[in-house]
Amino acid sequence: MLMPIAASAQSTPPAASAAAAAATTAPVELAGVKYDGTAEVAGQKLQLNGAGIRYKAIFKVYTAGLYMNAKATTPEAVLANTGPKRMHIQMLRDIDGEELGKLFTKGMEQNATREEFGRSIVGVLRMSEIFVQKKKLKTGESFGVDYIPGTGTVVFVNGQLIPGEPIKGEDFFNVLLKIWLGRSPADSDLKVALLGGGKAAAATSNRNAAGSSR
Repeated sequence: MLMPIAASAQSTPPAASAAAAAATTAPVELAGVKYDGTAEVAGQKLQLNGAGIRYKAIFKVYTAGLYMNAKATTPEAVLANTGPKRMHIQMLRDIDGEELGKLFTKGMEQNATREEFGRSIVGVLRMSEIFVQKKKLKTGESFGVDYIPGTGTVVFVNGQLIPGEPIKGEDFFNVLLKIWLGRSPADSDLKVALLGGGKAAAATSNRNAAGSSR
């Protein structure tokens, strides 16, 4: 079972955000992968905003869970939240690392403005490099991306922090999130599930013959 990893960093959360994050959120289990109701990032307890399964045609590709310090039900609310965030993904199929890196780059470019993508290019290249070096993500392996205010974005693979400087600025993390929450998401049902859509979350869990948008 997946126990989402915690990143350590110095941060003092606002009292209001801490109170919001303290709300009880039930854990979610999808395709045998458990997402706890809370996770800790930058010393702050976050709550599971939503989780679902990414499908390619009828095949389950990976599970994804989004953690935030306050619930958000629209992409705009997620992107406007400047607190810590976590996106955690666990593979349900083997996938070539270079292919995954290309898919992520394409997803970011399709969903960001030219200016946003240009400002995020350092992070885009860094993510691609990480996946190329990994070569392959196998079934059961995982990676996580944490946004830490004042520090930037850090990446974990199988619970291990990837060495190197954090990717600076909030722009990159928001552009990354648009892969799943943007106008042309990787999977429209997963988008709704990550935004806390109960029916969509159930649909991604129980779906069989229905295909995804891509």
